[in-house]
Amino acid sequence: MNPAEKRRNTLAFAALLVGAAAIAMSPIFVRLSDTSPTASAFWRVALAAAPLWTWVLLSRRGVGAGRVAWKPLVLAGLFFAGDLGAWHVSIAYTTVANSTLEANFAPVFVTLAAWLLFGQRVSRLFLIALAVTLCGAVLLIGPNFALGGRAPIGDALGVLTAVFYAGYMLAIKSASERSTTAGIMAVSTSVAALALFPYALATADVFLPQSANGWLMLAGLALIPHIAGQSLIAYGFARLPAAFSSVSLLLQPVLAAIYAWVLLGEAVGPVQMLGGLVVLAGIYLARRGS
Repeated sequence: MNPAEKRRNTLAFAALLVGAAAIAMSPIFVRLSDTSPTASAFWRVALAAAPLWTWVLLSRRGVGAGRVAWKPLVLAGLFFAGDLGAWHVSIAYTTVANSTLEANFAPVFVTLAAWLLFGQRVSRLFLIALAVTLCGAVLLIGPNFALGGRAPIGDALGVLTAVFYAGYMLAIKSASERSTTAGIMAVSTSVAALALFPYALATADVFLPQSANGWLMLAGLALIPHIAGQSLIAYGFARLPAAFSSVSLLLQPVLAAIYAWVLLGEAVGPVQMLGGLVVLAGIYLARRGS
């Protein structure tokens, strides 16, 4: 590897890590905003849409190269709307650590979907990883079932988030050959905003922020995790091996738990900590075996 390639790879790896750290801030902004969870999901994409379309207009290639893959882009937006709609409620109902780890089950569901829908073979290592991940999930979620209340619902929504995000990832993969990163982000974000608007209006007790600080939290949610985080990760994924990039993103749930501990005073019990470590190991093995 020559010095120029080494510098590019170092920059891409740094972008990947910074992107993961930015996305890990999502639950913090959701918790600190003064709107309902479903409203914050809508404002996240609604406030991000204009900057993303500005990026498209400033890009020489526009939305895509040649014909635009509209169908997968629209599907990506609908899946992303489902992802945010479920995850933001999950964040409000269960712990930040649980909801973020559960959302990271997505690679497992991606491989299962590729097997069931497209007939792609799965390795023995992936099946082992699936068993490990399920065992970790039992340890992670078990204490919440003992406590009752809304926490088990939050955990179920966290897993549902991963299902939606898996659909989003598959749709993005289909669109990426004919669409630029800017185009993918702008179209999927706009579709997600349109889909989340009636959902937020119907379900949110508090739709509009109640203070300047509330608007600031929503602006931070749109700018830091969505625009900056997703874009940096897309940059890193495009320039580094996929397996290495995927494993590096396991930093996200770890950082989310640390942020919640430092900023929200949200501690993680020993059983759930063990479950989280087992889940991380399972996701790592799943990515190696997929």
